[in-house]
Amino acid sequence: MDGLGEWRKKEADDLAELVQKRLHRLQNPTNCADAKKLVCNVNKGCGYGCQVHHLTYCLMIAYGSQRTLILNSKGWRYSHEGWEKVFLPISDTCTSTMGGSSGHWTDEAGMKNLQIVDLPIIDSIKPRPAYLPLAIPDDLADRLMRLHGNPAVWWTGQLVRFLTRPQSELQRDIDQVREKLGFLSPIVGVHIRRTDKVGTEAALHTVQEYMYHVEDYYQKLELRWPVKVKRVYIATDEPRVLSEARKLYPGYTFLGDESVARTASLGQRYSDASLRGIILDIHFLSQSDYLVCTFSSQVCRLAYEMLNTIHPDASAWFRSLDDIYYFGGQHAHNQRALYKHEKSSVQEIDINVGDVVGIAGNHWDGFSKGLNRNTGQQGLYPSFKVEDIVDIVKMPTYDDDDGGGGGGDGRGE
Repeated sequence: MDGLGEWRKKEADDLAELVQKRLHRLQNPTNCADAKKLVCNVNKGCGYGCQVHHLTYCLMIAYGSQRTLILNSKGWRYSHEGWEKVFLPISDTCTSTMGGSSGHWTDEAGMKNLQIVDLPIIDSIKPRPAYLPLAIPDDLADRLMRLHGNPAVWWTGQLVRFLTRPQSELQRDIDQVREKLGFLSPIVGVHIRRTDKVGTEAALHTVQEYMYHVEDYYQKLELRWPVKVKRVYIATDEPRVLSEARKLYPGYTFLGDESVARTASLGQRYSDASLRGIILDIHFLSQSDYLVCTFSSQVCRLAYEMLNTIHPDASAWFRSLDDIYYFGGQHAHNQRALYKHEKSSVQEIDINVGDVVGIAGNHWDGFSKGLNRNTGQQGLYPSFKVEDIVDIVKMPTYDDDDGGGGGGDGRGE
């Protein structure tokens, strides 16, 4: 009633427009021949979600170093025609690596006179710039922290949004599939991974484990209004999961496509059909009202980032069965203690108000595991007794039409 919802929607839209304009201006310099450039190769040796995050990292470095990103995507393992086969070009005017001096990423002084810089993958970049994830730009920090529950996710999501703007053919395909599926709200997106990473990077989770949180979501929703159809969109690399879910939970309407799941199998993964399938899965997961998945999966984290570009603050609209949110190759994720805690078992650690704790993971049972950087103790501590430290980093100033300021809500903040 006090207008907070309207303010949040407008502020989110204004911030998103500001960032998208900055990225467009960065990627379309006045004089491409003289512009400083950063070269990124899309073909990192990993799957689609990982490759999108690799490009997101490249754009992040381009933004922080104020260089135009040149994307080398011809011969992409998912489509030989390159990134532009499905997504709009990241530049309308500047795509050439031709120019003056060139070299590899190094310190700021070493790159000062280089026009073209080749960027390594995030695991190999040295020196590591301060603006790697989970950093956010200092000139947006006040507005973002007032608006969003996880500013780093919002910032990352805006970079993903810029990179994955669909070509018209892909957009038509998305619209047709949406209509065919009957994709309507309310709906919960569930990503169930069963093939390559299970047993190595992640544990196997049953359909029942995911559905426990789906049922919890709908029970809470029904406290507010009746739910006529309980929809669940399932994205998976195992075709049998859909039929299993329908058999176990007849009271739910499951949306999904077994043929898409088959293209996600290891034997068909790098094909046009597989590319279409993974793009559609991530899109519809991100369009859901709530997400149940495993954050050990790049697909899950990508959908979560995109979800947060659609709503003013969807930072809490998820349940991960394993990891907390992270960006591969990020700087340390630190938290600050709000309350004192005295350990009651050998597995726990002591924390004092103000202590900095490096979080290693959330056990989702009330406790997290981490390292008290003040005392050197490592172990469990109550998750509610700490808060995330937002990593605010000075980045280049961009001349914005609206000045990049504002953000006040008119209520004296």
